[in-house]
Amino acid sequence: MPAKDMIVGLDIGTNKVCAVIGEWNENGVIQITGVGTSPSEGLRRGVVVNIESTLRSVHAAIEAAEMMSGREVQEVVTGMGGAHIEGINSRGVVAVTGKGREINRNDIGRVIDAAKAIVIPMDREVIHVIPQEFVVDDQGGIKDPLDMIGIRLEAEVHIITGAVTSAQNLLKCVNRAGYRVQDIVLQSLASGKAVLSREEKELGVLLIDLGGGTTDILVYSEGAPYYTDVLSIGGGQVTNDVSIMLKTPYDAAEKIKCEAGCSFMPMIDSDEEVIIPGVGGWPSASIPRKEICKIIQPRMEEIFSMIRNRLEKKGLDKHLGGGVVITGGGAQLPGTAELAREVFEIPARIGFPVKVGGLSDVFQSPVYSTGVGLVLYAAEIVEAESGHSLPTKRSGDGMMGKLKNWFKEFL
Repeated sequence: MPAKDMIVGLDIGTNKVCAVIGEWNENGVIQITGVGTSPSEGLRRGVVVNIESTLRSVHAAIEAAEMMSGREVQEVVTGMGGAHIEGINSRGVVAVTGKGREINRNDIGRVIDAAKAIVIPMDREVIHVIPQEFVVDDQGGIKDPLDMIGIRLEAEVHIITGAVTSAQNLLKCVNRAGYRVQDIVLQSLASGKAVLSREEKELGVLLIDLGGGTTDILVYSEGAPYYTDVLSIGGGQVTNDVSIMLKTPYDAAEKIKCEAGCSFMPMIDSDEEVIIPGVGGWPSASIPRKEICKIIQPRMEEIFSMIRNRLEKKGLDKHLGGGVVITGGGAQLPGTAELAREVFEIPARIGFPVKVGGLSDVFQSPVYSTGVGLVLYAAEIVEAESGHSLPTKRSGDGMMGKLKNWFKEFL
């Protein structure tokens, strides 16, 4: 893991690269001391397509964060996303071999190994193996079976896999930019760490991370990840719709969307007007703001409907007592939570990063959820390894040893 006094989260997205620097203060509490962003030009739908462009964006974002914090960055924890991400639920069973049938760490390790012994294609690699619950002699709902007495130990786990080449290209970009990758974390897991409460995870919650090129989906059930998916559609498609319908360049459409866009028609006053800049010598024009919403709302509704349909096929739509939490750049559009509430027919809110001290006024935006989450995620592991506990400690989020071996193999 990174140096004990500093952790850097690097969120490499389709539209932007975000670097967040976290440091422990004198009281041993993590706080954010630097944030930097840069336009991302080397990714398409969450996957690296141009290494040179991506590494320049990575370097620019980290340099901006360094200037704000006054620290020099050498190691980062980077997020990973894209449509190649897949989640699988698996189950393993072993006999307890400890003295007096007392379950020890070796038994827990063996049952998790048994659960993750699934066949995956050669071009894919396991990123995370996350225990959901343990079962001791048919007694379920156990989060930590250590020292319990039993004969049979079972584990239910959520396995997240990704394309090997996508991970290699991501590592190559960061390394060539002059930094060392300490860990790779699924972006939606990091976002969930930053914006979801323990109560929401226990009740069952749907996290939607609306990025520029993809939309990440993560469902928590009884405190653990249960379903992971990615849609190859995001805020960029909304901007593209605005560009086509208003016959204006993409950059101008993005500005119109951010400044005047809305996802929910009832929130717009009928007399509001928006100025559309002229192109190629044509004069500017004024149109009702409702016309822009008529372009945006159907696409946002389509994204939410696609997610709902996938959850219904898995039977998960009835297990979301914690509602829907939307984060990422696309969550900044007014009316997004209201539209989600209408589509899913359950409570919905916008997810902002938790307040962890430091530059709270700078990073309190859904845009920084993944970056802040990466810092919190890695900080929790560092504190656990050093013997300190966190009040929000969860039962295992990943197989760090597996990742370290993976890094050694590829680098």
